[in-house]
Amino acid sequence: MSSLPSLRAVWGRAPLFSVGVSVLIQDEGSRVLLQHRGDDGLWGTPGGGLDPGEGFLEAARRELWEETGLECPNLALMGLEEGLVGGPQFYHRYPNGDEVYMVGMRTHGILPAAALAHAAPDDGGETLDLRWFTLDDLPPLSSNANVASMNVLRVRAGLPALSLLRFPEPPPHDDHLARLRAAAGPRPLFAPGASVLAEDDQGRLLLLRHARTGQWVLPGGKLHPGESFGACAQRELHEETGLRAERLTPAALLQGPEFRYEDASGPWDSVGVLYRAQGVTGKLTLPEGEITGARWWAAGEVDGADLLGLYTRRAVETWRGRASLRP
Repeated sequence: MSSLPSLRAVWGRAPLFSVGVSVLIQDEGSRVLLQHRGDDGLWGTPGGGLDPGEGFLEAARRELWEETGLECPNLALMGLEEGLVGGPQFYHRYPNGDEVYMVGMRTHGILPAAALAHAAPDDGGETLDLRWFTLDDLPPLSSNANVASMNVLRVRAGLPALSLLRFPEPPPHDDHLARLRAAAGPRPLFAPGASVLAEDDQGRLLLLRHARTGQWVLPGGKLHPGESFGACAQRELHEETGLRAERLTPAALLQGPEFRYEDASGPWDSVGVLYRAQGVTGKLTLPEGEITGARWWAAGEVDGADLLGLYTRRAVETWRGRASLRP
């Protein structure tokens, strides 16, 4: 089950990252399946928090089954441009007072309208009802996560976006995950973050030498509460290299049980979004302490780099695969 309830015992009601998945199901007439929620009496998509070590698609199938009794054979992750969830607008305060910043992914699938006749909502009060709704006649929605998901479908259908609900300014940046680790102990925790593929004018990839391990990593780091993945990527690029990107385009999602890693404080489940930087400007300037060196690597040279962990290796493979397609 989601780790959030157990974390509340040591953290209280203050904001936490809620790493989760939304399940957008439509029928053959493009109606969307919504769940009448038991906590606030409003409507939203099926979905929920990831279990430690769980992937987004696996979680989506589990949540759909638990909340509706339905299975969707064609359920799939949405593309990153439509599917990513994160940022200050995804703050939510539950009726019991628990506060979260939602981060994660959307999934999408198609079921026939008749499938709803075989639905079996949970009997724990989480799902009061399930109904199909047309995108131009939606019920009152619970949280901006649901409003934003409906806007993805409405834009696809040529309909105007709905206005987001009001949300507070995010808290000042601090060592949120370090404080959470100190309170939670050595249990697995989610570490949402972003990394950047930055190239020079010769198409070489920038890697940084990590001070603690001496291995090579990408510019990147962990999210602050209320920060989007893109904002995190831009901030980390500048803090670690002094460079800025005119544009950052999401290139890959690196998440799942294979991306768990451990440091001296305990295990972390990475939820990493890899961005491709375009229009990189500025002077390469390294911060003291965290980074001890930097180098631009050609695609044919990077095999010789001692890369830090599976995450970095997969990210470099993603870059090298795309680089090989360039004329």
